[in-house]
Amino acid sequence: MAKLIREGNDLVLSLSFWEKLGALHSSPRTTIGSVAKIEFPEKLWRAQVLRGIRAPGTGIPFVLLLGTMRGRGYRDFVSIQGREKGVILTLNSASFARWIFTLKQSRSEVETLLRDTPKG
Repeated sequence: MAKLIREGNDLVLSLSFWEKLGALHSSPRTTIGSVAKIEFPEKLWRAQVLRGIRAPGTGIPFVLLLGTMRGRGYRDFVSIQGREKGVILTLNSASFARWIFTLKQSRSEVETLLRDTPKG
């Protein structure tokens, strides 16, 4: 299951081996400063959340969606499993416009990762 982790000033959406295989992509990485907005929607399988077409990746409606969603002028990275609550990270100046993934951590843990500055 995809998990948001922090490595210094970088944010990584850590994927398992099978998720990387299904997404045809490695774990996406960006800087903390590129996060513009965070949302915690109750449902991810909605037209208001998902946009574009999946290319490349793997998809089974309402079960699994892994990979890149592409549209005119944007790319979103998606890692959705089941019908659980999710997270949408809107990014500035990154290779993806948004990361959309199933929430497997606590909401407060995700917010803390984005709020705290690295010490060192």
